[in-house]
Amino acid sequence: MRKLFTIAAAAVAFTAAPAFAQDATVVQDAPTTEPAPAVTAPDGTSGIGFEPYVAVMGGWEQFDSERTKAGIPLVARNDKLNGALVEGIVGFNVPLGPVFVGAEGSVSKGVSGDIDWDYGAAGRFGVRAGDSGLIYGKVGYRWVNFARFGNDSRDYNEMTYGAGFEVGPKDIGLGGITGNSGVRLRGEVSTFGSAHSFRPMLGLTTHF
Repeated sequence: MRKLFTIAAAAVAFTAAPAFAQDATVVQDAPTTEPAPAVTAPDGTSGIGFEPYVAVMGGWEQFDSERTKAGIPLVARNDKLNGALVEGIVGFNVPLGPVFVGAEGSVSKGVSGDIDWDYGAAGRFGVRAGDSGLIYGKVGYRWVNFARFGNDSRDYNEMTYGAGFEVGPKDIGLGGITGNSGVRLRGEVSTFGSAHSFRPMLGLTTHF
């Protein structure tokens, strides 16, 4: 009986060995590494990229009557330097998930009032809003020339600061910031120096 039991046990072990080995292989191969989720923009496109753009804006700027580091000549408090402007902008965004950074250069021409023209450059940084919007701040440097001081007037330069938004909702056929770019409305308020001017601008931005 003992011999028969031994033979039966050996047969069961022999039969079970391949199954055990197969199970061991499955267990060994089971652990897998899930791929890291891709960073995406709110519109579902790639969250990281490079996006150039151009913009055309119009607006108005008024300077205060205080002496500044730029050295702009003082005028009467009831006759502040001001004028209407048309501005062209070329720049780029670098989307980084829900935020972005970028830089741009601009040239403006006065169409009425005291400002002849100005130009400058600035860095932008901000967050994405909704499917295709941006909310941003900017810091840069700007040079301004005043028609009021004559053709030989020099350029006055100082730091500039601003904040703004871009919006182009997908439900009216406009795209997002990366991959599905398009024309968006852009609004901005900036200042020359330490709040020595007030400059609201509104226009259109085309992203590529």
